[in-house]
Amino acid sequence: MIVVFGSVNADLVTRVAALPRPGETVAGPRYEIFGGGKGANQAYAAARAGAKVAFLGAVGHDAFADVALADLVAVGVDLSHVVRTASPTGAAFIGVDPAGENIIMVASGANADLGADALHALALSEHDILLLQGEIAADASLAAAARAKACGARVVVNAAPVQGFDTAALPTVDVLIVNEAEALAVAQRLHLSETDPENIARIIDARGTACVVTLGARGVVGWWSGVRRSVPAFRVDVVDTVGAGDAFCGAFAAALSRGYGFTGALARGAAAGALACTAAGARAGVPDVAAIENLASVFQA
Repeated sequence: MIVVFGSVNADLVTRVAALPRPGETVAGPRYEIFGGGKGANQAYAAARAGAKVAFLGAVGHDAFADVALADLVAVGVDLSHVVRTASPTGAAFIGVDPAGENIIMVASGANADLGADALHALALSEHDILLLQGEIAADASLAAAARAKACGARVVVNAAPVQGFDTAALPTVDVLIVNEAEALAVAQRLHLSETDPENIARIIDARGTACVVTLGARGVVGWWSGVRRSVPAFRVDVVDTVGAGDAFCGAFAAALSRGYGFTGALARGAAAGALACTAAGARAGVPDVAAIENLASVFQA
């Protein structure tokens, strides 16, 4: 089973003729509400990719809570350990202009109330994977990783946003997933002079944590136990790249949980990330396991 411990939001999206400047008000004709949050997005992607998934997060007692969780219910994610708090459900306020540029403001809300004690009700074992991101309190993620490791579970961390990742967690992390910018930020925190993302991944792997770097149109590179693995980018018709990273992480973890090795998991993560780019929005293009396997079959590991 994959246990995702992370954020869940209601995303309020409006399309405007132009994004506002400081102090300016602009009007949009309507708005839409979607489920969001990196934790929930990755739980959704992992379930779509064929894994058994439990999501541990926090929502309020407001109407946004059901909206934020609806997609997870639809794909069979176990929500029995979601915490209800006195804080409002987390929300993101997103404006999008005709060119697809956006401005986003996120209110953490109930996500800030999430503590690692939520994991105590789960009997984690060596058969499980804990999947973490950087949108909840760093100390909660750190404690969750330590608990999972003590139970023998594998720990996969996506250091996004990187501000929420504490490098003190690395000794408890089996696989760290970063993009190029996140790799550089992690290197700075580790006081590394290296600026090449691939070499940063190699150094992190040499210190005991396998590291994956997603490189956009150049594919993905991973280092595991001193061995480099790479998967080229799959060719798709790109609509937008929103949610591609979350789709990668969810499908990568799902592949590991289904018994694939590191390279096979990289290929399935890359396939899911590519397919996620074929539709607008964070979840609309997230593929199911059949689509992932079909595209991943192009890559011969």
